[in-house]
Amino acid sequence: MRSRSNGMWWGTAIEAPDPGALARFYSQLLDWPSGHEEPGTAILAAPEGSIYLVFQQATGYQPPVWPPADGQQRPMMHFDFQVGDLDSAVAEAVALGGSLAEEQPQANVRVLFDPAGHPFCLCREDG
Repeated sequence: MRSRSNGMWWGTAIEAPDPGALARFYSQLLDWPSGHEEPGTAILAAPEGSIYLVFQQATGYQPPVWPPADGQQRPMMHFDFQVGDLDSAVAEAVALGGSLAEEQPQANVRVLFDPAGHPFCLCREDG
């Protein structure tokens, strides 16, 4: 995008029934500080730069289904986080309120759900 310059932020917005609670989950999981919170919106800021995650209030929120199933809300996006130790990263995410999906795609990836039901992946780099 030509109108962007170095230092401009970018991010993604995630719908949730309780944006503040979901922001606190990811803040603890990623060790990212909260950048801003107000009714209906919470923002996390990456400490390394100008990347933001915005969590927004969603009335009538329906969590996606994993694995995708016909007639159900499909995951439209998900986070992938690379980790050094898959088992300890899964244990930490579960202790913070995440849950492990029953179906797992491969040995070096774990699909989990955040407290609002969004899937996210913890990925161990092999090799």
